[in-house]
Amino acid sequence: MAGPVGAAASGDPPGPDAGRWDRGWRGELGRLLEVAALVGLVVTQPLLDVLGRSPDFFLFHRAAPAQILLLAALVAVLPTIAVALLGALSRLAGRTARSHIHTGLVGLLLAALAVQVGRHVTPLRGVPLLLVAVLVGAGGAVGHRRWRAPRRALRLAAAGPVAFVALFLLVSPTSAVVLPRGDGGAAGTAQGAGVHPPVVMLILDELPLVSLLGADGRIDAARYPHFAELAGASTWYRNATGVSGWTPNALPAMLTGRYPARQVAPHYSQYPDNLFTAFGGLYDIRAEETITRLCPPSRCDQPAAPEQGLGVLVRETGKLLGRVAGPTESAVDPEDSYREQSRAEAGLDAAEPVPADPKFRWDSLDDNQPARFTRFLAGLRPTTRPTLHFLHLLMPHSPWTYLPSGARYDAPEDLPNDGAGWVDLARQRHLAQLGYTDRLIGETLRTLRASGLYDQALVVVTADHGVSFRPGAQGRGLDAIKAAAGEVAWVPMFVKEPRQQTGRVDDRNWEHVDLLPTVADEANIRLPWRVDGRSARQAPRTDGTKHFYDRPGEPLTFPGGVPAAPPPPAPHPLVGTEVRAGPAGGNARVADLAAFTATDPDTGTLPALVWGDVPDRIPDGTLLAVAVNGRIGAVVPAVPPDPGGRRFAALLTDDRLFRAGNNQLDVFQVTTDGTLRRLALS
Repeated sequence: MAGPVGAAASGDPPGPDAGRWDRGWRGELGRLLEVAALVGLVVTQPLLDVLGRSPDFFLFHRAAPAQILLLAALVAVLPTIAVALLGALSRLAGRTARSHIHTGLVGLLLAALAVQVGRHVTPLRGVPLLLVAVLVGAGGAVGHRRWRAPRRALRLAAAGPVAFVALFLLVSPTSAVVLPRGDGGAAGTAQGAGVHPPVVMLILDELPLVSLLGADGRIDAARYPHFAELAGASTWYRNATGVSGWTPNALPAMLTGRYPARQVAPHYSQYPDNLFTAFGGLYDIRAEETITRLCPPSRCDQPAAPEQGLGVLVRETGKLLGRVAGPTESAVDPEDSYREQSRAEAGLDAAEPVPADPKFRWDSLDDNQPARFTRFLAGLRPTTRPTLHFLHLLMPHSPWTYLPSGARYDAPEDLPNDGAGWVDLARQRHLAQLGYTDRLIGETLRTLRASGLYDQALVVVTADHGVSFRPGAQGRGLDAIKAAAGEVAWVPMFVKEPRQQTGRVDDRNWEHVDLLPTVADEANIRLPWRVDGRSARQAPRTDGTKHFYDRPGEPLTFPGGVPAAPPPPAPHPLVGTEVRAGPAGGNARVADLAAFTATDPDTGTLPALVWGDVPDRIPDGTLLAVAVNGRIGAVVPAVPPDPGGRRFAALLTDDRLFRAGNNQLDVFQVTTDGTLRRLALS
């Protein structure tokens, strides 16, 4: 027993078993480094790149720095551990199987990398891209098994995940959220001997001016009575434009008075001179921000949202991975994850009783309204010290889930917003949610009047940017800006001065960098920094040119002038009519058909969006009439199948179609002679 121990201790050469163990250990370490390198390229780099350029994602979810650090660690380490463990378990099948399985994993990871690279550098999508990626992965696996050079290169690349995390934490725009530097700029000073009135600012999101307009160029009072009420007692700057289609650029420009110059986080450490720092020395600040954090802790203590936790960040990051790693372009707008919590979801008490309104049938407006809006209303009370009440509300921004009454409905996340039939549905859903937003404006005005704050306050209502529903140029990107600037750039802009009683229209060339200097002048505050904007108390600009930034520091210019409203979608003559039994005409598949058999309107949720598929024998363009309880609520065309296989979707905006309990849903094919042929539903 003593002999072998003594030999080992005396430094004799290790035996063959020790050599095999050493080679095996080094082999496993090499395989781990190869996996780490490939997982870093396939998962860590694309995720941290997108998240690093999206600080608004973390600001919206109120993520703490510790949560962001933990998420970065999970993204960098967890996928590598999972793949490495799978390979390690294969050792149970023997050394040969272990070697082949590792080669297979390398090939799969290379194929996944080829999908991402192929989406960026080739026009291939879907199955063709997958086939090319499989060939690349197979070739890479063969090269990895045959030659040492690829293995050595991969092992050197294992340092990549560390570099990706460092860039995310230290260089990316999100770094300002994780490691904030500074705590705001200088406070403004009193300007003259004027009083400092209460200031109420409500910033809406993704609201084109043209959505509010009637054919006469005025607010459509029939559809939006509360916006019309606001316009009737305030100054309406009708030629007002935002400066960017992206909120993290647009809102800081509004609140700093400066055009976007750099792609940085919408955070007080990057924009130290802003509305909140300027007013903070003279005003109490009650701010409800959404996807910005411009108000520093030294100026205001923003209410903490209910804890969302790391689970929300991980879940949304997992969805993001599916979008960046898939072989097709995602039909989901990432900003659709910015859904405001309802009052009930946030566990808040009602701020105000819902006023008597026969059109609102279920007395649940305060349940449906977003939680930040409820808190904002609760704070609208006179105070002994001047107060700035600020709310950025993601309404009527997508995701579109509200009917004008405030009832909610469900919809697929990947429902198209562009293409035949779909762009019209997107505009209809936007206008329906705008109808609900009008109710929120009305509730704000009622609360201000009931509290006695309305007459003495400076009230500002506007939006940061619009959105295009132009076919082929839907959204807020560069194509939409060039094709439909009138929908993307022009926004509603209302300023009610203290004690103002009558409305007026001002068509000066207003750009949203004018917002802060105008509000500061009205509040009698001198800004301690230079701004690009011009106060409305100054003479109007002589130049009508508009400046818009798809990218910071790169302005696009176009001429001003109030845009004409597009013709409103004309309802089909069948909408609202009672339907009689007609001949059978085939069949259709409808998603969530069961929701019509157990409807409970008291919950404030209705199956108001109907979507599904019809057989190929029904030609594209064929009209389909959707009826509930014997009355037609919508007429829509059948269109080519979308990626989800859907050929039609209809929004039933009239919630009076529904009743508690069982509801009869019917879909009819409208023939060329006007006959309705009933489709059997499944």
